Amino acid sequence: MKLYHFSEESGIGAFRPRVKANRTELPPVVWAIDEEREFTFWVPRACPRIVYWRSEDMAAEDERRFFGATSAPAVMTVETGWLERIQTTALYRYELPADGFERFDEIAGYYISRMEKIPSSVTRMTGLLERLAASGIELRLTPSLHPLREALLGSSVTRFGIHQFGNASPPSP
Repeated sequence: MKLYHFSEESGIGAFRPRVKANRTELPPVVWAIDEEREFTFWVPRACPRIVYWRSEDMAAEDERRFFGATSAPAVMTVETGWLERIQTTALYRYELPADGFERFDEIAGYYISRMEKIPSSVTRMTGLLERLAASGIELRLTPSLHPLREALLGSSVTRFGIHQFGNASPPSP
């Protein structure tokens, strides 16, 4: 199993456990994402985004509503205001040794470790839009994530993640 941590910072020599601002109920941990869902981090770290996947228990109406004519297994939606930054950002993908990690969230692919982790490799990533396009997921742009968030929360879609929503544009009046 390959696990990664993404950052806009190069040269991180060690990942030390820390308390995450939006997970203060957890002890200090190091966070990682699995290889299958790493694409959810192929945008600037602060970029608000919603990612959702097909599932067998989804209502047919919701499949039509959220997937439309796409054959993609997942859809990532970002706000149009982030497009230029996605195009110009370089990310660093740190591969972390899997030993000592435990699964935190099966749907999102998150893992946590209470131990310091030294990266086994680091890869500089550019051309993020091209990477997303080649990954087989569908990338959608929208002026605001608020309507999609509300629609998903009221649907039968159970496999979704909402990232950095505090950075989303304000909802329309």
